[in-house]
Amino acid sequence: MANEKVHIYTDGSALGNPGPGGYGLIMEWVGKSYIKEFSRGFIHTTNNRMELLAVIEGLEKLQKTPMDVTVFSDSKYVIEAVDKKWVFGWEKKNFKDKKNPDLWKRFLVVYPKHNVRFQWIKGHNNHPQNERCDYLAVQAAKTMAIEHDQFYEIEAKKDNNLLA
Repeated sequence: MANEKVHIYTDGSALGNPGPGGYGLIMEWVGKSYIKEFSRGFIHTTNNRMELLAVIEGLEKLQKTPMDVTVFSDSKYVIEAVDKKWVFGWEKKNFKDKKNPDLWKRFLVVYPKHNVRFQWIKGHNNHPQNERCDYLAVQAAKTMAIEHDQFYEIEAKKDNNLLA
């Protein structure tokens, strides 16, 4: 029996970068009329964290394993880190001097459970799902930014007291 296929569209946003942020994601099951949307907002975070968190949340929401997953994103930060295998080198060096180690470690727990490939989409280019994810991410940053991105806030305080 073939694996089920799902397309995950993602986007992240931070107003101010760092600033209030959010992510949006759409999950579409291939061959089914089943589509789910998710978004979440944070008080203080970065765009790259939200881009990566959207991918992680999408993969974590998959209840069957393995699945054939295509992640569509406009984030070269996320896609190149995986496709060029940089993240696996970072992992070997325990993410020394790398940003967002908490999220990359979380990604590396869920990523091997599925057959994942990434597809880059040019942002703000009238791609319907990407535009919808952008809208969800921005709205989450503007209206749902009530959660703390605790790892980022702790690290920002250590690093030049960025939150002062």
